[in-house]
Amino acid sequence: MPASPSTARAINDRLALRLLQQDGPLTATQLKSLTGLSRPTVADLVDRLQDAGLVRVVGESGSDRRGPNARLYGIVADRAHLAALDVRTDSVAVAVTDLLGVTLAEATLPIAGDTGTRPAVERAVALLERTARTAGTAPLHSVGIGAPGLIDPVTGELRDTARLPAWHRDLVGELQQRLSATVLVENETNLAAIAEHRVGAARDRDTFVLLWLGHGVGAAVMLDGKLRRGASGGAGEIGFLPMPGTAGIPSADNCEGGFHSLAGSAAVSELASGHGIGAGLSAADDPQVPAAVPVVQAALRGDGPAPAAFLGALADRLALGAASVVSVLDPGCLVLAGEVGHAGGDVLASLVAERLAGMSPLRTEVRAGVLGGGAVLRGALFAAQDAAQDALFAPGGPSPAV
Repeated sequence: MPASPSTARAINDRLALRLLQQDGPLTATQLKSLTGLSRPTVADLVDRLQDAGLVRVVGESGSDRRGPNARLYGIVADRAHLAALDVRTDSVAVAVTDLLGVTLAEATLPIAGDTGTRPAVERAVALLERTARTAGTAPLHSVGIGAPGLIDPVTGELRDTARLPAWHRDLVGELQQRLSATVLVENETNLAAIAEHRVGAARDRDTFVLLWLGHGVGAAVMLDGKLRRGASGGAGEIGFLPMPGTAGIPSADNCEGGFHSLAGSAAVSELASGHGIGAGLSAADDPQVPAAVPVVQAALRGDGPAPAAFLGALADRLALGAASVVSVLDPGCLVLAGEVGHAGGDVLASLVAERLAGMSPLRTEVRAGVLGGGAVLRGALFAAQDAAQDALFAPGGPSPAV
């Protein structure tokens, strides 16, 4: 059925907003060319967006030529703010941006493992509130949260699990109660995949698997440009994948004995130590940086008695997990993401690709993630940005107020 006039207007407005977000500021003529809409239709939508306080004139084009200049239209980026949280086992990071994703304020707070549930929640909420005040007076429109664990695909809630701190689940509920903003929660590895797909290593790929290498391990599956979360939200829980070379097999409550035991940060650090790498290295000041990062960086510098042997052994381990994923999904592209994947860079990616090619007949390109640990916050901001756009441009036209 053809769209109603109001729905057609909303679709056109959304399209114009997305173009202004990605390529703006733009003139009306440029909007006409990029959207394929008629000049009167573009003029109408520009008027609507200005009346709603979403778009304003930000300058003129053609100032370097003779003749009249065309007005440049841009998003009113400070109309509302967006926030993102990267919630980890022992820390939380916050970033607040404008509607265009320009970072206005950010902060990180360690939360010790012996901190009680309620104090941990209060500290995390206070961190968000302080960061939002630092960013300015505009209201928070949407908040994206990246957290480890399973997200219920029906309710969108973080599922209770014995493997994760109780304050994670309570924090999501507390923010939903306290804030008037839309609060969204998504698995951290899925958010990293969104970020690497939009602005990172997988920009030119609609089908790929992201292998997260950080404190722990995880995977995200992107098929035909869409995240695949699984029936229970557990697609990509690769840490539980039984692996040869481990002391046992994982259980429903513990991933020890699974791929985590080979590729988690503690296991990588132990592997490096066995090759004489890592002695004397100081831990990073940032609690979100895994201990494996400096040892991988040291090996790439050639430090220690056997850096090449260590990197080869690490690639062997990663290829084992990757081969299982590739044999089932045949994604054609594997991104080694997270802090450790980013630290390993093209060298580690090449080593894994070499071993994977010898283990599987399925051709798979292996790439290093380019966003590192920041991919989770970046993905959470994209989720918040998408939610804000959906709200501002719901069928019926943009709302006059946030």
